[in-house]
Amino acid sequence: MPYITSKNILKYARDNHIAHGAFNVNSLIQAKAMIEACEELRTACIIQVAEPGLAFLGGNFDFLNGTLEQKKIGAKRIATYVKKLAENTFIPVSLHLDHGRSYESVKIAIDAGFNSVMIDGSSLPYEENVKLTKKVVSYAHKKGVSVEGELGVLAGTEDHVFSNTSTYTNPLTAIDFLKRTSADSLAISYGTKHGAVKGDNVKLRKEIVIATMENMLHENIDATIVSHGSSLVPQYIVNEINALGGNVKGHGIPLKQLQEVIPCGISKINIDTDIRLATTRNILEFFEKKPAKVKDSKIYPLLKEKPESFEYRYYLKEYINELVTNKITSNELKEILPCIINGVKEIVLTASVAFNSVGDATYIK
Repeated sequence: MPYITSKNILKYARDNHIAHGAFNVNSLIQAKAMIEACEELRTACIIQVAEPGLAFLGGNFDFLNGTLEQKKIGAKRIATYVKKLAENTFIPVSLHLDHGRSYESVKIAIDAGFNSVMIDGSSLPYEENVKLTKKVVSYAHKKGVSVEGELGVLAGTEDHVFSNTSTYTNPLTAIDFLKRTSADSLAISYGTKHGAVKGDNVKLRKEIVIATMENMLHENIDATIVSHGSSLVPQYIVNEINALGGNVKGHGIPLKQLQEVIPCGISKINIDTDIRLATTRNILEFFEKKPAKVKDSKIYPLLKEKPESFEYRYYLKEYINELVTNKITSNELKEILPCIINGVKEIVLTASVAFNSVGDATYIK
């Protein structure tokens, strides 16, 4: 099946009132697991890597402080690998850069072979956001790459960016933004929140989605709307982690509310936290069932060091070179791999069913 832009996948989703999960990965084995899960359901596959994830894939476990050179290495690794996988599968596959923070970093992803990118200028003054997004679109479209922009600021944390309150997206501003930038999709702020702690009283404002879509239709703007900060944070996984000695807190976006906004126009739903949770739960269970493995483990001490954390890039950092090159030689990592693979598949499969994208691979051109 072709290695295609997310634009094709999302327009099908929009026109058929379904949504696609877009899942963040940080290693080659996770990308492969995601494609395998999507093959089981015969659904299109949108693989995402956030900009710090490029640095991790470039070999830097201090990924929040990665250099452009490290991101360049990481981008080339994941793009080369995913394109090869796409050549040998029957489902459409797209590789998307999530939350690109600068023109330079987005250009790195495009030049490496990503066929979809996001430029996040939402923290900038509006005119600067328009200018930056327009510059990225100009470069990306010449390369056949689709572009996602963002308007409004989500509460919570996303890498180094933090906002105490959420500034909802103005639908009229969204129209102006799409007209002036020619972006293919737009991430809007309508009540979602980055991170695992979204609160237990989340209320999605679907009227913002409806108004934005209605205005787009009136103005003949052929774009799509996407939802960030939309992890479900499954409480069964949180409870299982805590029963194994963790101290994780958090509530996600209620599934029912997400399912209600999909027919209104949301065509892509970003999922990151849930994969981290499932992976952490699986690895804790591994050591619970095989206590003899604890003694010589490089993973276990880091895993237990921060019981409130579920950042697998931290506790797997001793094996970063093997993870990012897919040259697995350490016995411990070989034993842990099923935990990583199954963590991805659990979330991808359940979310794809919930968002009603099962079986659409046959219909996407």
